[in-house]
Amino acid sequence: MMKQTIRIFFTALFAITMMISAPIARAAEIRIATQPIPAYSPIFVAKHKGFIEEELAKIKTQSPIKWSSFAAGPPINESFASGQQDFGLLGDVPAIIGKSAGINTKIIALTSSGPKTLAVVVPGKSLITTPAGLKGKKVAVVKGSYAHHLLLLVLQKGGLTVNDIELINLSQADIATAIVNGNVDAAAVWEPLLTKLTTQGSVRLLADGTGIKKGVLVIIATNDFITKNRAATKAVLKAYQRGAEFIKAHPADAARLIAADVNLTPELLLSLFKKFDYNPAIQAEDISEIKKSEAFLLSNGLIRSEVNIDTFADATLTKEIGLK
Repeated sequence: MMKQTIRIFFTALFAITMMISAPIARAAEIRIATQPIPAYSPIFVAKHKGFIEEELAKIKTQSPIKWSSFAAGPPINESFASGQQDFGLLGDVPAIIGKSAGINTKIIALTSSGPKTLAVVVPGKSLITTPAGLKGKKVAVVKGSYAHHLLLLVLQKGGLTVNDIELINLSQADIATAIVNGNVDAAAVWEPLLTKLTTQGSVRLLADGTGIKKGVLVIIATNDFITKNRAATKAVLKAYQRGAEFIKAHPADAARLIAADVNLTPELLLSLFKKFDYNPAIQAEDISEIKKSEAFLLSNGLIRSEVNIDTFADATLTKEIGLK
């Protein structure tokens, strides 16, 4: 009887010891696609502060993070289509385009929003003062971007459609050159190019998103990654939220920390923080905004098949980690 008791005791002790000393699970790398813009500032804070690694450690997972940077949302879609990403940070419009094209992703959170973070601008000396003045003009935009949607909304305010202008599809970098050199009459841009051009006096604001587009940008993830790594997915979202909280509590420190990631001076980045709401939680009004973007894409022939936004934009994960 004594020997049996001792055997049971040591068997239990061994099991407890094994549980306590269990190694952290090593999962495959987590691949994150970003853009070097202030709309995604919390992810850069999380990167520098090691928040993702800390959140993964809490669930006893150790995964290397592979970071990729892109100039805009459309090339991020291409990277997802070739199976090279797990998470992506991009505008609502390119996210919908990718989904409609068959990329198996889901919107799991917002990166930020801010109606003043995107705008239609004209050269500083332009005589155009209203949206109606864009009729017959050359207007540059990144086709398929969320600024493309804003442009169409601004045209509507002036009683115009895209058929009333000469639409020029350019990258953000080429837009900057084109509008400064007078090769286009207007452009739809987003931050930080918007602030760079206005502070230089190169352009002036014709209309921003105030009252017409909230400027929602999103975090997408593949359904395959979410299904297989739900806890890790939530860990990434928690890290993003911690990045947002750090910006709110220590804006000057955050600006210095990530200035190089967004190619801005800390001073300029600090001023831009005020334009953004970095709350990742998906609200009902965000769903409505994304539905309007989907309707815009359909009506303008930019997507061929409808996207069920109610299932594509999923607030479940942010709710599970306590975000509201």
